[in-house]
Amino acid sequence: MLTEALEALAAAGGGAVVQAAGTDVWATARQRVARLFGGGDPARERAELERLDQTAAALATAPEGDAKLVRTSEESAWQSRFEALLEAAGDAARDQVAHELRGLVAQTRPVQKGSGTLSGSSFHGPTAVQIGDQNSQTNNFG
Repeated sequence: MLTEALEALAAAGGGAVVQAAGTDVWATARQRVARLFGGGDPARERAELERLDQTAAALATAPEGDAKLVRTSEESAWQSRFEALLEAAGDAARDQVAHELRGLVAQTRPVQKGSGTLSGSSFHGPTAVQIGDQNSQTNNFG
């Protein structure tokens, strides 16, 4: 039986999979989930990738009136799978699975606009500033 914290983590993981589908973080999230469930077995990882692709396709092709229902169904399915994975793991492995799952959830968390602050700065010449979590930026001056 899982603790409330692990049940909440599994629920967040289900939401993370659904939230990531069709976004810029999907490729990375998809690989992380497949590795987590695959446990180092390439065949199992491929099967998980197919399952993840089915989730993404179901979300992308859901009729507008059914989108919320499909989303909820997919979140619930992934939550159940994460719960089963956590329950099946031994104590040491469970800690590692939980750590990986927390990383997935953090990776797929939406960026909150206005969450960074820049104050009292002076710039002279070409400048690039980036504030926030999980950002990526490439600048070429000249």
